[in-house]
Amino acid sequence: MADQRTERSTALHELSVQEAGTLLRSGELTSLELTRSALDRIARLDPALHAFILVTEETALRRAAAADRDLRAGKDRGPMHGIPYALKDIFDVEGVPTTNASRLCAGRVARTDSTVERRLLAGGAVGLGKLTTFEFAIGGPSFDLPVPPARNPWSEEHVPSGSSSGSGAAVAAGLVRVTVGSDTSGSTRGPAFHCGAVGLKPTYGRVSGHGAWTLSRTMDHFGPLTWTVADAAAALQVIAGADPADPRTADVGVPDYTAALGRGVAGLRVASSPGWYAEDPLTMPEIVTGTEQALGVLDGLGAQVEQVTLPPYEVFNACGRIICAAEAFANLEDDLRRHPRSFGRYTYQRVMPGAGIAAADLMRAYDMRRRLTRQLDEGVFDRHDVLVTVCGQTTAALWSDFPQDWPPPKLANDMQTIPFSVTGHPALSLPIGFAANGLPIGLQIVGRPFEEATVLRVAAALEAELGQRHRRPPELDETGARS
Repeated sequence: MADQRTERSTALHELSVQEAGTLLRSGELTSLELTRSALDRIARLDPALHAFILVTEETALRRAAAADRDLRAGKDRGPMHGIPYALKDIFDVEGVPTTNASRLCAGRVARTDSTVERRLLAGGAVGLGKLTTFEFAIGGPSFDLPVPPARNPWSEEHVPSGSSSGSGAAVAAGLVRVTVGSDTSGSTRGPAFHCGAVGLKPTYGRVSGHGAWTLSRTMDHFGPLTWTVADAAAALQVIAGADPADPRTADVGVPDYTAALGRGVAGLRVASSPGWYAEDPLTMPEIVTGTEQALGVLDGLGAQVEQVTLPPYEVFNACGRIICAAEAFANLEDDLRRHPRSFGRYTYQRVMPGAGIAAADLMRAYDMRRRLTRQLDEGVFDRHDVLVTVCGQTTAALWSDFPQDWPPPKLANDMQTIPFSVTGHPALSLPIGFAANGLPIGLQIVGRPFEEATVLRVAAALEAELGQRHRRPPELDETGARS
């Protein structure tokens, strides 16, 4: 009997959102069974991964039972009905601590739900708990915080990237299939890239940040990190849309994100810009080759692939770093002055430069952002449906690249994600294979504002040709040993 339960549990964690939904609606599977399977897997594997800060088992089982009752009564709440998910621990959930992985938030219990949580609850989804993050969604993988950093399921010697580190680790290890994180300069796309998952940064203003920690008010984005493209589409369907509680959101209609996933890419216009990465010696050859192969696949499927010239990456990077540092410092200034030693060292080092940014410099950065956005719109998206580029130049960094004493960490893996956090265009990180060191590699697909459906359509076509969704990292047991 124990062997049968284990076999069934293993099968359940591999079900896609759509596959699980079909079984739930037919009565062949219950949300309670799906949820218990996920909770069992978390209990078995997470002691070595540290992906979860908090598991809300009792609430999860109660919500799963409610989802089953609704389905039996003929009440279908949408694509995530009965499906387990988890949130990065920057989102408020009523009655549950929101820690931001910081001592400064000790004892803080949310009084109301964030909009993301409220919409998932209304959609019948089943929350399993809160996921590890870098402190205040910035900083680095620190051991001087109240919670241990998440581990990369593919290698205990490598970090899972950040700041949605727990999300990347949890999805790759099969603890949960759908998570929601934040992305200010790459914090969803980075962990997805380095853990071999799908990370979608929607258009700025597509998903509400009400009830989520604000790091950089004009660069924060919120979106799903999932195992497949279709899973990301299902999650975005539930959480997207204007929110009166968040004036950053746009009053733009939400399309059916799953409708175009199987339409292929014939006739779409695809831009590529190898100038950002192909000649840079820091870029791993496997990433260059993998991106070229992906572009070749799109060409073979009938897309029109053309090279374009983008503004220098360094300009995007400088613009974004100035804006993020200034806005993050403004949000944390009071605590930085009153409780500087309560911060983790990496967080303090990342945020404090914002104190030296003058208002005139910030205004110039805002002006530069407008120019860069216009250059992308006019130089790329006036003539192309998507841009395909790399997500980062290397596989996941080593833990040794982040020393726990002086000097500060070196930049070992330059993520090329910040440009589209600056401009607000939707961007998705898609796994496309593995490097010689056995770690995942991926690419980035960028689209026009509020055209996430096209980004997902292109990603689904590439995933069908290049994806290795059957390949999971070797499992770690509670002692850290790999099976």
